[in-house]
Amino acid sequence: MTILQPAYLDKLPPWLGTAVASAGGLGIFLIAFLDSSVLSFPVVNDLLVIQLSITYPAKMPYYALMATLGSVLGCVLLYYIAKKAGEAYFRRHAGEHRADRIRAWIVQNGFLSVLIAALLPPPMPFKIFVLAAGVFQVPLRTFVLALVLARGLRYFGEGFLAVRYGPAAMHYLLEHKLMSALFTLAGTLLIYFSIRFFLRRLHLHQ
Repeated sequence: MTILQPAYLDKLPPWLGTAVASAGGLGIFLIAFLDSSVLSFPVVNDLLVIQLSITYPAKMPYYALMATLGSVLGCVLLYYIAKKAGEAYFRRHAGEHRADRIRAWIVQNGFLSVLIAALLPPPMPFKIFVLAAGVFQVPLRTFVLALVLARGLRYFGEGFLAVRYGPAAMHYLLEHKLMSALFTLAGTLLIYFSIRFFLRRLHLHQ
């Protein structure tokens, strides 16, 4: 499978850009994994999902799934690195001023912390929250669930818009990425708190 070489692939190392340009869904998986773990390629994966979904609409669920899986597995790797490295490693990356605030928030709101950070676009310091989740031992199941929900909504939402609106979706998301993320975040939080409220009421009436 061969796709076009768009300008944003120039942000990647030449060997990686060439591999991604010919790998389709596997290329998306690779970029998502690397971007969420040991390297950083802001927005590139989102644009790949959109472009390939426009070019091959029937494969949109596959591309979105590959992006989601790659991102989740990359984050899990970083989570375990942070868990082994400890709090000093986290403080070096977060900085002393932010470290204590992030620690307090993570300890009290592990699921929401990962969910919100995973939905918001750059320059949101997403990896700092992944590191914090590992260092302060957010349960792995909670961590993965939040990631799957956030990244799934993000990539499947982008794929849906790409299929429905074509190239206009890419231009819109580039120009309004923060607004789009905030709308998605608001909807996700509404669903989350509604479910919690319903379950709490159900528990009280048992």
